[in-house]
Amino acid sequence: MILNYITWNVDPEIFSIGGIHIRWYGLLWALGIWLTLIITQKLFKHEKLSDKWLDSLFIYTVLGAVIGARVGHCLFYNPAYYLANPIEILFIWQGGLASHGGAIGIIVSTYLYNKKVSKKGFIWVFDRLVIGVAVAGAMIRLGNLMNSEIYGGPTTLPWGFIFVRDGQTEPMHPTQIYEIIYCLLTFAVTNWLYWKKEAYKKTGLIFGVFLIGIFLSRFLIEFVKNNQEAFEENMMINMGQILSIPFIIWGIWLVINSNKKTISEKK
Repeated sequence: MILNYITWNVDPEIFSIGGIHIRWYGLLWALGIWLTLIITQKLFKHEKLSDKWLDSLFIYTVLGAVIGARVGHCLFYNPAYYLANPIEILFIWQGGLASHGGAIGIIVSTYLYNKKVSKKGFIWVFDRLVIGVAVAGAMIRLGNLMNSEIYGGPTTLPWGFIFVRDGQTEPMHPTQIYEIIYCLLTFAVTNWLYWKKEAYKKTGLIFGVFLIGIFLSRFLIEFVKNNQEAFEENMMINMGQILSIPFIIWGIWLVINSNKKTISEKK
C-alpha cells in the first residue's frame, strides 16, 4: 500500500490576457537565461573582461540554446515527421525542446563567438559560461515540472508525484526534481572551483566537471525516466543516454587534460 505521495495538479498557465498566454515554462526559461547572464557578468568583472564581450556572448548563447534545443528535439526524437513537414520546426510554441540539442547549439554558437569576438579559446569561454548554464538547466527542469511532463515511471517512494493533468492515477518518479538537484549541485561545485580553487586558470577543468556532473547524472536518471518516444521502448539504453555518452567522455578527457597541463606548467 502506498502511504505517502504528492498530488501534482498545477496549472502550467500563470495567466492570459486576450490571446496572450503566459506560462510557467516560458517564464522559467527567461529566468534561467537572466540568472546565467548575472552569474557570468560577475565572473567577467572579476577578470576585468570587456562588457561588450559579455553582451555578445549573451546573444550568441541564447540563440544557440533555443535553436539547438528545437532542432535537436525535431531531429533526435521524430526526424521522419519533421523532415516531411520542415515548416513545423519553427512552431516552437507547440512545445518540444531537447536539452542535448540545446547543448550542441550552445557549443556551435560559442565556437562562433570565440572565433569572432573573444579569440581566447573555445574551452576558455565554456569554463566561464557553464557555471550559470547549470542554474538555467535547473530552471528549465522546474518548467517541465510545472508542465507535468518528462517524469519517471511508477514508484512507491514517499515523494512520488501523481501528475493529474497528464492523466496519471499512481505516483511517478518526479525526475524533473532529480534533475533540478543535480543541476544545482553541479552549479555549487563549479562555482566553488572557480572562486575557491581558481580553477579557471586550468583550461577545461570547470567545463569538464560540468559535463560529467550534468550528463553522467542525466544518464543514470534515464533508467527511472519514461521514454519520450515509442521507438525507444526496445532499446537497451534510450536516446537521452546515447546522446549523453559523448559529453561524459569529453568531460573526463577535459579534466584529465587540464591536470596534465598544470603538471607540465609546474615543471
